[in-house]
Amino acid sequence: MANPQNAYYLSLLALAERFRTQEPANIKKCLQCLQAVLTISPPPKVEARTHLQLANLLIKYTKNTQLARDHLEKAWTLSMNIVGFDDVRFEAACELAKIYEQTGGSNNAKALLQRAIDLSRQNVFWHCRLIFQTAQLVLSEFDYSSAGTLLQKGLEYCHIQGIAYNQLLFLLSKIMVFLLEGRGGAEVQALLSQANQSVEQYNGAQGQKEHLRVFYLVLMVCHNLNSGQVKSVKPALKQLQQSIQNITQLSEQEVIPSSSSEMFAWLPREQLCVLVYLVSVMHSMQAGYMEKAQKYTDKALLQIDKLKAEENASILSSLQLLLLEHSVMCHLIIGSKAQAIKEIARVCRLLQSDSKQLQAHRAQLHTLLAVYAMSMNNSAAAEIQFNAALRTSKNRDLWIFANLNLAVVYLRCHRERDFAAIMDRINPDTLPTQSQSLRAASFYVQGLHAFFTARHNDGKRFLRESLKMANAEDLNRLTSCSLVLLGHIFLALGNPREALNMVTPAMQLASKIPDLHLQLWSSAILKDLYRQFGDAPHEQESSQNHVNFSQTLLTDHVTASRLPEHQLINWTDGPFPLPGTDKV
Repeated sequence: MANPQNAYYLSLLALAERFRTQEPANIKKCLQCLQAVLTISPPPKVEARTHLQLANLLIKYTKNTQLARDHLEKAWTLSMNIVGFDDVRFEAACELAKIYEQTGGSNNAKALLQRAIDLSRQNVFWHCRLIFQTAQLVLSEFDYSSAGTLLQKGLEYCHIQGIAYNQLLFLLSKIMVFLLEGRGGAEVQALLSQANQSVEQYNGAQGQKEHLRVFYLVLMVCHNLNSGQVKSVKPALKQLQQSIQNITQLSEQEVIPSSSSEMFAWLPREQLCVLVYLVSVMHSMQAGYMEKAQKYTDKALLQIDKLKAEENASILSSLQLLLLEHSVMCHLIIGSKAQAIKEIARVCRLLQSDSKQLQAHRAQLHTLLAVYAMSMNNSAAAEIQFNAALRTSKNRDLWIFANLNLAVVYLRCHRERDFAAIMDRINPDTLPTQSQSLRAASFYVQGLHAFFTARHNDGKRFLRESLKMANAEDLNRLTSCSLVLLGHIFLALGNPREALNMVTPAMQLASKIPDLHLQLWSSAILKDLYRQFGDAPHEQESSQNHVNFSQTLLTDHVTASRLPEHQLINWTDGPFPLPGTDKV
C-alpha cells in the first residue's frame, strides 16, 4: 500500500512545477507549494532538494536574500548526511557562496567553496566548476597568486583525469590571470605557444574547438596590444574575427559538449561576439583609426542593450564600461569634448549603483576625467584627477599612462621642478612595462621636455627614437605627434624645409585618424612655413584650415563647459555631482 505522505509531497511537487512552467508563471503559488512540502516532513533527499529549489526561485524572482540563504544552508547541511547526492550538495554550495560574497562574507564563501572542492574530487564536473568559481572569487579581490594556484590545480587534476577540454580551459584561464596581473614576456609567450599547439591538436566537438580557439586568440591579441604590437597582431585579430563568425554559424547541436564533465564555456556565443568587438575597438584605437573604433563601439553597445533586455549578467556591465571608456577617449581625440563628458557621465551612472564595479574602474574614471580636463585646458583639475588615478590604480600600464600625461601637464604649465620629481617614473630606459607604445610615448614626452627647455638636439634624438618605435608597429597617432613636434623643432632651428618634410605627413596622418588637436597644431606650423616660402595659396589654405579647426574646437569647448556633466571634473570621492544621482 502506498504511503499517503509520499502522495502528498509528490502531488505538491507536481503542482509547484505546473505553476512554475505555466504561461505566465505563477511563482507565488509555486513557492507556496514547495513550502507546504517542508511542513509534512518529507524524506531527507526531498527536503534538501526542496530547500534548494526554494532558494533558486527566491534568488531569481525576489530580493529576499536572507531567506534564500537560510534555505541554501539547510540544503547544504542536509546533503552532507546523504551518500552521493552531488548535484544538490554542490549546487547549494555554489549558490550559497555567491550569497556570502554578495553580502560581504567573502571569507565564509572561500571556506565553503574549499570544503566543497575537497569533497568533490570524485565528480569531475563539480570539482572543476567549484575551482573555477573559487578562482573567480579570489580574482575579484585582485589575489592573482591564489587564482593562479587554483587554476594550476585544476589543470593538473584534469590532466590526471584525461579531460583535455577542461584542461585547456584551465590553462587559458591561467594565462588570462597572468595578463590581468600584468605579467608578460617569455613566461606568457611560452604558455600562449603551448595553448595554441594544444588547441590545434584538440579533437573534440567542433563547437568546443572553436570556443577554445576564440579564447586563445582573445588572449593572444590582448597580450600583443598590451605590448603595443599593433601591426604584429593584425593576422591574429583577423583570425579571431573569422573564428567568431565560425562560432555564430554553428548549430545548437554542434556546440553541445561531448561529455557531461565538459559542460563549461568561457562565455556564451553572444557575449563572445561583444568581446571580439571590444578587442577590435582596442586595436583600432591604438592604431589610430577613430572612425572604425567608433563603428565597432556602436555595434557592441547595441548588442549589449539587446542582451541586457534578456539577462543583465555582470559581464555585460563590465564590457559596456570598457567600451564606453574607449569611446570617451575616441571622442576626445576627434575633438568632441561635449560628447566625451556625456559618456563619462554615463559611466558614472553605471558605477554609482555598483560599489564593486566602481572600485574596479575608479582609476580609469579618474584618468578619463583628467584627460577631459586637459582637453579643456583645466590643468589644475587634470593634475588632481591624475594624482587620484595614481593613488587608486592597480594596473601598472595605467599608472604609467597617468604619469606620462601628468608630466605633459607640468610641461604645459612650465613647472620644471614638479616634472623633475616624476622624471624617474617616465624614463624610457627603465619604464616598468612590456608595452612598446608606452615606451615610445615616454620618448615623446622626453622630446617634449627637451623642446620646452630649448635642448633641440636632445629633442630630435628622443623623437626619432619615438618615431622608430611608432612606425614599426603602425602607432599612427604617436607617429603624427612625433612628426609635428620634430617639425616644430626644425622650425625653431631655422630649417623650414626639414620642418615641412615632418609636418606634411603629420598633417596627413592627423586628418586620417582624425585628431583635431593635431590638425590644429600642424596647420599653425604649415601656415608659418608657407609664409616663409612665399607660397601664398598654400599659406591661405593652411590659414583657413587653422581658423576652421580653431572654431570647431572653440564651439565644442563652450558647449562642453556649459553642460551640467562638466562639474564631474571636480569629483574625487563621494556622490557624483550630477542631477538625479544618488550617493555612491
